[in-house]
Amino acid sequence: MMKKEVAIAPMLDWTDNFFRSFIRLICHHALLYTEMITEQALWHGDPSRLLTFEDHQHPIALQIGGSTPQKMAHAARLGEDFGYDEININAGCPSERVQAGAFGACLMAEPDLVARCVEKMLQTTQKPVSIKTRLALEGTSNAYHDLRHFVQTISQAGCRKFIIHARNARLKGFTPKENREKMPLNYELVYRLKQDFPHLFIEINGNISSLDALRQHLHQVDGVMIGRRAYAEPYFLADIDQMLYHDPHPLLTREEIVRRMLPLLQKEMEKGRPPLSMLRHMIGLYWGTPFSKKFKHAVMANDMTALYTFLDETASSKTQ
Repeated sequence: MMKKEVAIAPMLDWTDNFFRSFIRLICHHALLYTEMITEQALWHGDPSRLLTFEDHQHPIALQIGGSTPQKMAHAARLGEDFGYDEININAGCPSERVQAGAFGACLMAEPDLVARCVEKMLQTTQKPVSIKTRLALEGTSNAYHDLRHFVQTISQAGCRKFIIHARNARLKGFTPKENREKMPLNYELVYRLKQDFPHLFIEINGNISSLDALRQHLHQVDGVMIGRRAYAEPYFLADIDQMLYHDPHPLLTREEIVRRMLPLLQKEMEKGRPPLSMLRHMIGLYWGTPFSKKFKHAVMANDMTALYTFLDETASSKTQ
């Protein structure tokens, strides 16, 4: 029986090094993802600047955007060299900017090309290579047939893990936000995919925002990927360690999490990074508590003094 998994989705401009360290204090076992990094950036850029991460973030996956087998293989090898636990291919982002780079959801129309990328990547790395994609491209005559063909073709190249965002993708005329909000969810097709490919690891993604929903999905598939809820209300992840991974480790309070993030915050500030660029990732930590508004004001002040004042004022409260 495959081990069940909870993952935090790769989110551009959100799942950076600071956010991942923050989430790891809340949930010890969930698989974390980097923001998408393009094959071109890794081919021409500074790998240390792009790929270095904190050791405590394991398990962690590197998501790559690209479609050139040679460059994708290079990126995969770099990912292994820097210690990532998994290499993921972005075949699901519907933005027109991503399509211009010949990757993202448009790759669903080119399963043979994706398969060649997977084959080349697996020749250069011992790490597992996974795919994050969608159900189908909007307008196809038989969405499930296309999805099944896509998965079958790429699994034959050696990929064993597929993360399926349970919506179709519209490549023209919709923004990524409209693709999320206007394209209907169809979880049943993801369940059907697992039934048709029981030997593959099938993970579901798309508007999963409660622990009850997470449990229900895990009865049908092998993993659940959580996106925007993990960013907007991150402390709801605190129960996952005990619920799914049976970890008896005591939960940190919100105050303890903030205090443990202070050294990393200070370290990055010394490099010239403004505090708000990091603290914005934590703004939802106190969501649902009496201190939510005060914490948001402390964060938006973009000043460490306001944060320390907030901590001093709330440290003795038992409602945290």
